[in-house]
Amino acid sequence: MNENLYFCSLKADTVSEITRVLKTFIGYLKRPDLYPELGRKILKNTINRNNAFKGKEKTNSWAASKAVSQEEAIHKLFEVNSESFNHEFQDVLKQAGEKEKECPIKMGGAGALELIYYACEFSNAQHVVETGVAYGWSSLAALLSLRKRNGTLYSSDMPYLGQNGDQYVGYVVPENLKANWKLFRFADKESLPKIFAETSGFDVVHYDSDKSYDGRIWAYQELYRNLRKGGVFMSDDIGDNSAYQDFCEKNKINTTVVEFEGKYVGVFIK
Repeated sequence: MNENLYFCSLKADTVSEITRVLKTFIGYLKRPDLYPELGRKILKNTINRNNAFKGKEKTNSWAASKAVSQEEAIHKLFEVNSESFNHEFQDVLKQAGEKEKECPIKMGGAGALELIYYACEFSNAQHVVETGVAYGWSSLAALLSLRKRNGTLYSSDMPYLGQNGDQYVGYVVPENLKANWKLFRFADKESLPKIFAETSGFDVVHYDSDKSYDGRIWAYQELYRNLRKGGVFMSDDIGDNSAYQDFCEKNKINTTVVEFEGKYVGVFIK
């Protein structure tokens, strides 16, 4: 009986995954502006599939040897104490948490919010660019700082084609912060050129989108090129592959590595 239940559950999971893939594919077909990304995804999941985790073991060992806590990184890089963040924004963070719980679509978690906020404070940010939005936690952290200077956050985020989740992107961001936010709903290779055409010389860049090695290397180069000297560069989930380590070593960058909830975040000042 238990074995039958197991196979029924397995079959249901398989059907659910096939349904999701079909919904995603049909979603792409309805959006000609996303055809370039569809082609890249097909290549990434077939010919270039092995590149996704290239150098992962090497980088995890490297990251573990350098890792510090989020609090240590903020103190080291920005020379501030991060304890006041949760107290100062207690109400807005609580409301955002409640919004996440009520959201019917499951997306990514909150991330290192204090690191993002204090990077914006340190750089006196007017222009910030991020890739990857999901619920909008990182967007919220950046906007809490940017609103003080009437700055602008430029965000790149792919539509959630397989989940009917477009309406929930940025769900935790309060309405009173959205005046300082420009959201570009394309893949990075389409969004970033549009963003950089509007403005350049960004104060903070935050990468949290395409997890593949090739996708990261391309985006890191573009983001770094458009980051002003003295600006802050951040990338989430750098342990997925060796793209971040390789990028830093190639450009002779001395990066700080932050261990956060079992993953690694890379951050440095240009």
